[in-house]
Amino acid sequence: MPECGVSDALARGPPTRMKLTFLGAADTVTGSKHLVEMGGARVLLDCGLFQGYKTLRERNWAPLAVPPAQIDAVVLSHAHLDHCGWLPVLVRQGFKGPVYASAATRDLAEVLLLDSAHLQEEDARRANRGGWSRHAPALPLYGVADAKRAIARIGVAPAGRGVRVGDARIEFTPAGHLLGAMSVSVRANGRTLVFSGDLGRGDDLLMPAPGRVAQADVLLIESTYGNRCHPRDDVQAHLGEIVRATVRRGGSVLLPSFAVGRAQALLLVLQRLKAAGEIPADLPLFLDSPMASTATALYQRHRKLLRITPREAATLTDDVTLVAGPEASERLTRQRWPKVIISASGMATGGRVLHHLKALAPNPRNHIVFPGFQVGGTRGAALVGGAREVKIHGEYVAVKATVSHLEGFSGHADADGLMEWLRGFETPPERCFVVHGEPVAADTLRLRIQDELGWRVSVPEHGAALDL
Repeated sequence: MPECGVSDALARGPPTRMKLTFLGAADTVTGSKHLVEMGGARVLLDCGLFQGYKTLRERNWAPLAVPPAQIDAVVLSHAHLDHCGWLPVLVRQGFKGPVYASAATRDLAEVLLLDSAHLQEEDARRANRGGWSRHAPALPLYGVADAKRAIARIGVAPAGRGVRVGDARIEFTPAGHLLGAMSVSVRANGRTLVFSGDLGRGDDLLMPAPGRVAQADVLLIESTYGNRCHPRDDVQAHLGEIVRATVRRGGSVLLPSFAVGRAQALLLVLQRLKAAGEIPADLPLFLDSPMASTATALYQRHRKLLRITPREAATLTDDVTLVAGPEASERLTRQRWPKVIISASGMATGGRVLHHLKALAPNPRNHIVFPGFQVGGTRGAALVGGAREVKIHGEYVAVKATVSHLEGFSGHADADGLMEWLRGFETPPERCFVVHGEPVAADTLRLRIQDELGWRVSVPEHGAALDL
């Protein structure tokens, strides 16, 4: 059965109508999916995975409320999995249209989707061998073959030019946040819908500030940090202090990191710390994530999109050991001398970082540093919240290492940054919808928009379908 209100959105109306259906990231920060119907076209903005709490992850297994075969095109704002990671399921369920993205997003999405598929297949195999799944057999949400079929549908939108879907024109504006990330404008019949995507920071380590958008009749604004501001923290100095203190007591630093964006920012800061003599020049640095290594090469290929110098981009991995196969990763977990390890995933939900957590968390000499936002329901959120044990691969692991949270590494605009971007509009939109945030964050931003800007603004419910 379709969710409440969704079935009403399935009948195509005349070209002047605009319909908006919130299929994800409406009551949470993940699963970004917004269906726009205008100009005789049905366009899905983003196609992301739900992450975090089990009740949210279970939505990944439910059929989409709108038949995928009836969607004309998908537009990706950027390549993070909560924005593109459900695309293989959409294609498997019958979507046959084009997927549009920037060139860098297309390159990164290929890496992320293949890695996601591989991890899901491996997790299912491990669960079946270990017998800790309640399902017999445990199955991946999608596999590598599904991911390859989805990747084949992703086309590159020409830089500086839009694409057409029916009578609707799709245009892109750089959003900062991540390599290739864009805000999306959909124009048809004299009306414009703007989707912010995830907006970056004005002081981001790698990416330029998000570009301005002047006009929107309907606006979808993200709210990941809608209820808080980034600490006035010098993250380079703070990380340097952590590394020096940990090395002095003979411990190692583990940095669970998103492989795309965060890992490259961490490499940049660690290189700067070494160059300034603020951490030992001979301190071993390891990047234990094949996807992060590949993504770093893509950042170097697309270095013109970055705010750092070409030289800094070229030297991100100088004197860094890129850990390749799983055997090398397992050997690294057995090494006892001080070192810094960057490993995925960033919220400790899967991947090689789990083996390092099992090895390092029980030792009080070590330090685990989470450099960025942690979605509720993840191991990262539990550890940052003070958990003294976490369940990994079916067993509980004691946490005696120091755990820190460096929010200053976040690639998201904070509440003040979001408001600054909104003030760039020349006229107020007729309707503003706050999406992509936890309930408190979304509603706090809604109140600020209402009180400070006087706009008509609301937080939509998951599955809501609105005829505008």
